[in-house]
Amino acid sequence: MDILFIVNPVAGKGKCDFIIEKIKKNMDSLHIPYKIKLTTRKNEAEEIAKNAVIQGYKKIVAVGGDGTIYEVVNGIIGSDASLGVVPTGTGNDFVKTVGIPKDLEKALEIIIYGKTVHIDCGKVNDRHFVNVASVGLDAEIVRGTEDIKKYISGSWAYIGGLLKTIFSYKYKKVDMNIDGTKDHKNITLVAVANGKYYGGGMKIAPMADIKDGDFQVCVVDKISKLKLMMVFPKIFSGEHVGYDEVDIYRGKQIKIKSQELLSINLDGDIIGKSFNICFEMVPKCLKVLVPQDNFI
Repeated sequence: MDILFIVNPVAGKGKCDFIIEKIKKNMDSLHIPYKIKLTTRKNEAEEIAKNAVIQGYKKIVAVGGDGTIYEVVNGIIGSDASLGVVPTGTGNDFVKTVGIPKDLEKALEIIIYGKTVHIDCGKVNDRHFVNVASVGLDAEIVRGTEDIKKYISGSWAYIGGLLKTIFSYKYKKVDMNIDGTKDHKNITLVAVANGKYYGGGMKIAPMADIKDGDFQVCVVDKISKLKLMMVFPKIFSGEHVGYDEVDIYRGKQIKIKSQELLSINLDGDIIGKSFNICFEMVPKCLKVLVPQDNFI
């Protein structure tokens, strides 16, 4: 087996039929064996990807946004299959990091002619993430964004979730342990970053490198709501790191302990709540198709 395209029809903004026809035209013209499967519900992309690995597909392509990528990654992690991406979502944070263009034709060229690189992933329990995992305000915003995404998308949905959540949110008292270094924090949020971007283009960790074997950990300490609203726009350019309330750490294992349940956000997916959370780095565990001239 060669290539399987897993298509999220919702992510295509009503252009699903056009995208599928373009995939068929490109593959048929090159006489390359392929198959297309559409998802019909949440988590189905992961199930399809797992079955594709068993069936021997070498390239498994997520056609959608970061949510689709997250599911496919968790379906193929630990296998010899390579992840391809045709970005049709609104945020597309992962492709910014690995240099995959949003142009449909160019993205399809990478599936055929691109090079394969090994990248790092993060892990919480048995779930993996490629971009950013977080707890605190950010995770609560993701919960609040779900309904808003039905009407608006991308960064605007996140901003709507922020406005919905910020006025009721209270900082969390946590014990943090980064590679054995312990500290007590009053946190607004903690973002454990493998990639630079999340939330539809926010550059939460400007120094993150998806191949260096370390997380960049962005900790926003207790901060007034007024100042938080001032700092928030700076995240899109990465300038938030210059504020006193923002600290950046580097590490491979981050443990967070709290007296209250914390929601856990992995690449925009809330996987549950816990009093104790451990984020672990899994170096070079995922094969990804990227442009031939990509520096990573």
